[in-house]
Amino acid sequence: MNQFDSLIWQALMEDIGPGDVTTEVFIPEGLNFSGRMFAKTSGVLAGGGIAKRVFELADPGSKIRLLLKDGACFKKGTVILTVSGSRRLLSAERTALNFIQHLSGVATRAARFTKEIQNPRTKVYDTRKTIPGLRELEKRAVRSGGGVNHRRGLYDAFLIKDNHIAMLGGSPERLRERLVYARKKHRGLKIEIEAQNLTQVRNFLPLGFDVIMLDNMGRADMKKAIALIRRESKKTEIEISGGVRFEDLAGLSKLGADRISVGSLTNSAAALDIAFDIEQVKNAIGH
Repeated sequence: MNQFDSLIWQALMEDIGPGDVTTEVFIPEGLNFSGRMFAKTSGVLAGGGIAKRVFELADPGSKIRLLLKDGACFKKGTVILTVSGSRRLLSAERTALNFIQHLSGVATRAARFTKEIQNPRTKVYDTRKTIPGLRELEKRAVRSGGGVNHRRGLYDAFLIKDNHIAMLGGSPERLRERLVYARKKHRGLKIEIEAQNLTQVRNFLPLGFDVIMLDNMGRADMKKAIALIRRESKKTEIEISGGVRFEDLAGLSKLGADRISVGSLTNSAAALDIAFDIEQVKNAIGH
């Protein structure tokens, strides 16, 4: 069983419900069909295996051939997948396209953002700004486009934000105490803290965080903060975050941070234009 089968079934049932009335009434049983999924624009593929699995589940007797691997670049007109099977292919078409169009849109956006980076040290990271239920698939799509995954959820890394600091009363001593406790309780997990100004960077740096995030800071202050962190600590990673736009990337990457996290990789990716054509197979049963 594929790890995404339950998600795929949910998507199929959302569309088909108690039955595909159009196909059941207008397309006789016993006919055989062949279909092809092809690109109507250039891009980077993600979700090919998911689209293939949609057809396998919806039409168990179908034969599917996936022609490209995730991460492959393609041009307009490129055939991505071919399939032969029963009339059930019509019922699965939209679900398969919904997955592959969205995920390829994420991969294509990630590839575009990654290519804009001017510093080999700096990597483009995603965030938790994902569609509920699709996070793992979207994070795979980001990797297919050359991006890097940030934490997957609230369980696999610490990220101390301004609200966490506020709930501690802004006390450096309480923050230090919690940091010591966190390292004992969750050994091996990276601990990151969000800094919104130079004063916070100076205060947080001696505490030994694994990552310091420069959140929504001005370009001049970011440059000073990065120089300060590099001078004081060789181990601390530096992340730039906060409304990062495509046109900002080249300039931000020249500052020399390790990471630039971009929520729009997933929450603003446009679906890629991919289509599916189907035709009846000649000499099929009942023809």
